[in-house]
Amino acid sequence: MPDSSDANLLFIHALTGLHPGGGAAIGVVDLPVQRERHTQWPVVAGASLKGVLRDACRSRAGGDEWLAAFGPETERASDFAGALAFTDARLLAFPVRSLRGVFAWVTCPTVLDRLRRDARLLAGDENLPPEPPRPAHGEAACPQRSDNLIDGRLLLEEFEFRRSGDDGVVAAWLADHAIPESDGATAERLTRNLIVLHDDDFTHFARHATEVIARVGLDYERKTARKGALFYEEFLPPETLFYAVVLATASRRPETTHDAAAMLRFLRERTPAVVQIGADQTIGKGLCATRIVGRAMDGGEETGR
Repeated sequence: MPDSSDANLLFIHALTGLHPGGGAAIGVVDLPVQRERHTQWPVVAGASLKGVLRDACRSRAGGDEWLAAFGPETERASDFAGALAFTDARLLAFPVRSLRGVFAWVTCPTVLDRLRRDARLLAGDENLPPEPPRPAHGEAACPQRSDNLIDGRLLLEEFEFRRSGDDGVVAAWLADHAIPESDGATAERLTRNLIVLHDDDFTHFARHATEVIARVGLDYERKTARKGALFYEEFLPPETLFYAVVLATASRRPETTHDAAAMLRFLRERTPAVVQIGADQTIGKGLCATRIVGRAMDGGEETGR
């Protein structure tokens, strides 16, 4: 396992609908999103994430330092491996409709336990996300000042939940770390409207509260759908939050001496504030805000962008 200087957390905040494609059709949905097999929670594959950041960093790099970070082009892949490795981007919080307060972010103890486990790659037991509350089925933990509360209860989609505790410290940690510092309004809203549900309740929303949109190609003469041009595509809603772990080693590129900290610093400095992930770039889908946080080698203070 790498030490704390060799890893950063990459947080991803979907600003528009997001389609990290899953490939095979499922039921009536021709183009579903990627999901973990065992949980059926949405996920962004690490290979896709690495490709997006590779292209983004390459276009913003002055020289060829990106080669050391991400590795050479495919035809020269055997020359050396890149210094950066990316895990899949895991679901952190999922937006759902609320009768009051427009929408809420929902998460669950298992999601937050995985985040705590992954965060130990950065700093051991220092500055971990707080221990999450563990509500029972049909209950919800949320701040007392939540915009979503109605007389101690929440109505999310068609389900009613009873408030059973407070997740304020979890919400505050995520607002401080997962949301870009420039987006204070979203961070403040997250501190009020993050809700921790039972694992099974959360899983229902993560599986069934996505958007399914009919896409069509027109016959311009007849103004009807072209044969075979009607299909259904699944999108994750705007405001979905993900996180991934970025692991680094010293550069493997010959005649370079960049250490792991330099490779992570390159990623933080070159990653744009907004990247495009998944399909449908030309219709404005997949725009995501990024934030990278970790610990510096010198002095141990938290670093981020």
